Amino acid sequence: MIKLIVSGCQTGADIAAIDAAIANDFPYSGWVPRGRKTEAGPLPEKYVVREMPTAGYPKRTEQNVIDSDGTVIFTHGKLSGGSDLTRKLAIKHGKPWLHIDLLRLSQDQAVESLWAWIADNDIEVLNVAGRSASKDERIYTSVREVIDRVLND
Repeated sequence: MIKLIVSGCQTGADIAAIDAAIANDFPYSGWVPRGRKTEAGPLPEKYVVREMPTAGYPKRTEQNVIDSDGTVIFTHGKLSGGSDLTRKLAIKHGKPWLHIDLLRLSQDQAVESLWAWIADNDIEVLNVAGRSASKDERIYTSVREVIDRVLND
């Protein structure tokens, strides 16, 4: 059973998971680049997360993978860019990972797949990653709905 949501707080999938946690009064954490850097500017202070000593995204991504029991990566389509790096880092650190392609799964199927994977892998600290808002304008809403449902089931 999930006890903590972890995310890198980038626009899109990452912040959708944190916003779902906040809305559901659910514990969350995560690492962000130095300066609280996101593609939309500094992350607002209302998000209580930890700041990396470096400003780059890859180290932040790796630390969130390390600090979690497993990582779910949301996309509309195939893995690429930072989402694929997240997959590679999960493999490097021997952590379970799940890719949910929201073009191939309905919301119901995504929720069911995520719950089954969480149960099969005894995930307590869930790292949520995926596309940023600039690469996928629909990802925030889709991920927010899935994580809201997972936290409420």
